Amino acid sequence: MAAEPDTQAISDVAATARDWALRPMRATDVDAIMEIELRAYPFPWTRGIFDDCLRAAYPAWVLHVDRRLAGYGVLSIAAGEAHVLNVCVDPELQGRGYGRRLFRALVDLAQQHGAQRVFLEVRPSNPNAVALYHDEGFNEIGRRPRYYPAHNGREDAIVMARELFGAD
Repeated sequence: MAAEPDTQAISDVAATARDWALRPMRATDVDAIMEIELRAYPFPWTRGIFDDCLRAAYPAWVLHVDRRLAGYGVLSIAAGEAHVLNVCVDPELQGRGYGRRLFRALVDLAQQHGAQRVFLEVRPSNPNAVALYHDEGFNEIGRRPRYYPAHNGREDAIVMARELFGAD
């Protein structure tokens, strides 16, 4: 069974701004999540993937901006490692720092669950995300050839990682 997230620590992060807040994702959120997912990505996750993540008790959080669901993030955590599976902010609200806040909260959650490192994949064609992850201390550690579907076939993934508890 997955450990309960430290909701106080997440609340502390949320308390730094008045117009946004984070809370655990619920099954009742998936309709609103799917609306954002379909607008944000040309190759979106399916409803079933979100349902499976919730059933597996992956740490999954939603971002509310002015009381409206505006973004979400999903992690998997096992064996001292975390993997950011999905981070998304409504395209209408991108570029305002909400994605960075959500991403930082996910990394903090990974650390609270004892992860020593965090991994993620990102499309090279998403330079804003690549820049965000670099800014947050992630480094490219490899490539996964033909990982993502693309309009002209397949696109590689940049694999990035960040150590959370490095050697002192």
